[in-house]
Amino acid sequence: MGVSFVSGADAVSLPLQGRRAGDHPSERHTGVSDTAGGTAHPGRSRLTELRLSAFARHRRAAFPLGPLTLLTGPSGCGKTSALRAYEALARLGGGAGVGEAFPDPVAYVPERARPDAQRRRGFRIGCTADGPEGPVRLDVAVQAEPELRIVGERLSAGGLVLLETALRDPSRPFVQAAWHTAGQSPVTRAPLPDDRLGTALLPLRVAGKTDGQRRVLAAAEQMVVALRSVFACDPRPERMRVAVPAGSGRLLGGCDNLAEVLWRTRTECGQRHALLVAAARAGCAGPVADVLAEALADGTVRGVLDRGDGVRTELGRLGDGELRHLALSLVLLTGPGVLEVDPAGEVPAAMQTLTVLADGLDRGLDTAQLRELTGLAARMCERGHVRLLGAVSDASGVSGTAGVSVVHLEP
Repeated sequence: MGVSFVSGADAVSLPLQGRRAGDHPSERHTGVSDTAGGTAHPGRSRLTELRLSAFARHRRAAFPLGPLTLLTGPSGCGKTSALRAYEALARLGGGAGVGEAFPDPVAYVPERARPDAQRRRGFRIGCTADGPEGPVRLDVAVQAEPELRIVGERLSAGGLVLLETALRDPSRPFVQAAWHTAGQSPVTRAPLPDDRLGTALLPLRVAGKTDGQRRVLAAAEQMVVALRSVFACDPRPERMRVAVPAGSGRLLGGCDNLAEVLWRTRTECGQRHALLVAAARAGCAGPVADVLAEALADGTVRGVLDRGDGVRTELGRLGDGELRHLALSLVLLTGPGVLEVDPAGEVPAAMQTLTVLADGLDRGLDTAQLRELTGLAARMCERGHVRLLGAVSDASGVSGTAGVSVVHLEP
């Protein structure tokens, strides 16, 4: 049984039976060890591969993910779409509906994909999460037309398929699921909704009474924990220059409320704030003695640089590159408690890893700023609490830097 959306050379299909888990001989892969960015942390769940079998302009692509991975290549090679696929998987892993994960699903259907006899077209993505259970693979087939739904899913580990779903009746809003039981019955079958990731729903459906069920739950938990705690970040300097109201103190993806977060973080951890000041000193012109926020009479706060000689420079006076460098440094030096992310509440914070997705990481940065930022990222990623997947137009300035894995994409 398979799920097929198109016909001909551009067919998008996810076979659901008839092969062992992990058999993907046609996927293009560039090997990068997960230890490339420093010491491996086997106790923490983390994604080590992103697969775009048929997604936007990608075909049979597999990208290795180290602690600090930079995707590089010319405009139009698919760097942004790869990051969006990762973010979409993260949202599905957090329990979001497929419509929230893919607000414009037709944009991700391969350009030359032709509809099948039922006018269906779609795309396929997947990933591998490593951790205590070893490598766990997830592959998902999404139908984009004529209606958005998840039509096929496979969760597998150690050559064994642990969960498999397939769309049997297109007129009904669910897929038929079968998961490993290894009890009196080898599998358990039940319907699951077609707008949610089945892997994220397993803890609500699997009792965990048999060794097989416990293995399914452990693999599903590893995958979900690896996918969650993702922070997609693209600092917008024009929004960071203005004073902002005091609020929750959680940094937004565009870093609009940078000043508000500085108001909070400056007093929470002196060591990390000192590292932020050092990063500002390296990335901003002129002397920097401190980075802080000032309260204004109207109740808003603004960010400033203390120059150390009685002069304070408003962040609004800084260049775009200086602001982006400062914001990205703050992201790398904080954590889920400060960033607007969805952490896995059932897992201790010490065992979680925050993954930062940074599209256009080098946008507005000069070579020295990018080198300083990448060095900071490598040091933070080596500790195991943070991972970074970024897209850059030119990685020549940081290629060969210790802890940095560079994946070159072709147009």
